[in-house]
Amino acid sequence: MSGSVPPRITPKTLALIAMLAALAMIISYLERFIPMTALPGVKLGLANIVTLIALYTLGALPALAISALRILMAGFMFTGVNAMMYALAGGGLAFLGMVTAKRIRLFSIIGVSVVGAVAHNTGQIAVAALVVGTPGLAWYLPALIAAGAVTGVVTGLVGRQVTGRMEKIMR
Repeated sequence: MSGSVPPRITPKTLALIAMLAALAMIISYLERFIPMTALPGVKLGLANIVTLIALYTLGALPALAISALRILMAGFMFTGVNAMMYALAGGGLAFLGMVTAKRIRLFSIIGVSVVGAVAHNTGQIAVAALVVGTPGLAWYLPALIAAGAVTGVVTGLVGRQVTGRMEKIMR
C-alpha cells in the first residue's frame, strides 16, 4: 500500500464540522431574506464565511465537507434541485479557487475570499449558459464579478476576524 494515511478525524473535530455545516446552512437560509440590489443573483455570500473559516482552521477536506453539506441541505430543504445545481457549480468552483489561492500564498484571507466569490459567480453563469443554451449570458459576468469582489472583501474581513479568534480557542 503506497501513499500517506489521511489524518484521523477526532470526535471533537467531527462535531465542529457538523456544527459549522449547520451554521452555514442557517446563514444561507437567513440570507435569502436580506434584500440586495436590482442585480439578479447577487447576494452577500455570508455562508461562505463559514467555509473560509473552516479552510483556515480545519483544512481543505473539512471545509469541502462543510460547503457540500450546506449546499445539499439547503438545496433539499429550501431551494430545490434546480437551484442546488447552480449552487453546486458555483460552490465547487469557489472552493477550488479558494484552496488554490490559499496554497499559492499570494493572497491574504480577504484575497482568498474574493477569489472564491468571483469563482462562484463564474460557475453559476457557466451553468446558466449551459442550461439555457445561451452563451450570451456571459455579458452579465462583469457585473457579477464586480459584485463578487465587493462581497468577497466583506466576507473576507469577517472571516479574518473570526478565524483569528477561533485559532485562539482551538489551541
